[in-house]
Amino acid sequence: MVERGDAAPLLRWAEGPAVSPPQAPELQTGGRGWGGGGGGQVAAEPPRRREPAALGASEVLLQPGRLELGDVEEDQVVAVFVVTFDPRSGNMVEWCLPQDIDLEGVEFKSMASGSHKIQSDFMHQLETPGHYSHLAAFYEDKKGVLHAGPGRGGSLPPVYWLPSIHRYMYPEMKITHPAGCMSQFIKFFGEQILILWKFALLRKRILIFSPPPVGVVCYRVYCCCCLANVSLPGIGGTVPESKPFFYVNVADIESLEVEVSYVACTTEKIFEEKRELYDVYVDNQNVKTHHDHLQPLLKINSADREKYRRLNEQRQTLLYSQEVEEDYSPCEEDLFVLFFLEQNNRIFQTLLEVSASQDKTLTAEHARGMGLDPQGDRSFLMDLLEAYGIDVMLVIDNPCCP
Repeated sequence: MVERGDAAPLLRWAEGPAVSPPQAPELQTGGRGWGGGGGGQVAAEPPRRREPAALGASEVLLQPGRLELGDVEEDQVVAVFVVTFDPRSGNMVEWCLPQDIDLEGVEFKSMASGSHKIQSDFMHQLETPGHYSHLAAFYEDKKGVLHAGPGRGGSLPPVYWLPSIHRYMYPEMKITHPAGCMSQFIKFFGEQILILWKFALLRKRILIFSPPPVGVVCYRVYCCCCLANVSLPGIGGTVPESKPFFYVNVADIESLEVEVSYVACTTEKIFEEKRELYDVYVDNQNVKTHHDHLQPLLKINSADREKYRRLNEQRQTLLYSQEVEEDYSPCEEDLFVLFFLEQNNRIFQTLLEVSASQDKTLTAEHARGMGLDPQGDRSFLMDLLEAYGIDVMLVIDNPCCP
């Protein structure tokens, strides 16, 4: 089988009920990058949320324009800009159209820390620093005009990029990834995906550190979010949404301080010291937490190993049917998402049935029926009941000694 690489756009526009957003045009600009570092981008004012992505040397990124609601037309943008890295000044906006647009902070969100040292990432690359006539022509062809409204002056309003505006991303945007993304995720973390699964289901703040290129790490953010899907009615209303922030940096600290649940990645090592911003820190394949009550969740137990064995068994069966029988439905992503969706539904279906019973007693037999280890997952179950506000009595004994 041939697996596609990570050089694919992470975010793709899809039709939604409120707006008609654009499809990013294919810009064939080559992949060498610019040794001095810089990012050329086409930007616009999104509904509110622009999912950040890391940029390599000199790159192009497209964003849809939001005019007034109902005024949006396909392929409209409100700004084109180039971000570069200066050895003395750091990230800076080198060029933009229109010249009076407020792009404060965009130089940090559009170029990941350290990406000036690499030649490529998963965004489009520019090969001609200082020559932006093609971008200017693209802007003139696609620019949207922001209508003046109450309190709006002649200059264009600022472009917003911070994670706090994530909630307006859907349904106008959907997340895409290269084929083989889930397979790489499973191979990279191995049995530890079950640890990430528990933290994701508990809606913890998960921060993944990696040096650039950051593209493949953004895909891990996506895969991690897929671990916590639940389709049962009445589940999830009491817990915060787990927000996929993808790339974050020090410019996002103020926004992250108020978030209670997210999955994100960063190239900023300084985040490891800022423990108040996260619950779980992932450095390469090392998953850790500074919270004492979450320490038991870092241990792989027998039920985790059994789930991982079943997942790989199903994957091998799927791969066989694809290669031998040429049956490509379902795909590996479908299998991955469905595996954890069914696991999560089984857990919550059992918990809801017990909570509706007369004695509300959750036993070791119930835990085994949910695919959990009665002893090894006791702490996880207690946190789960508290997080989702499910009223049952856990009668599984806590062993007093190893």
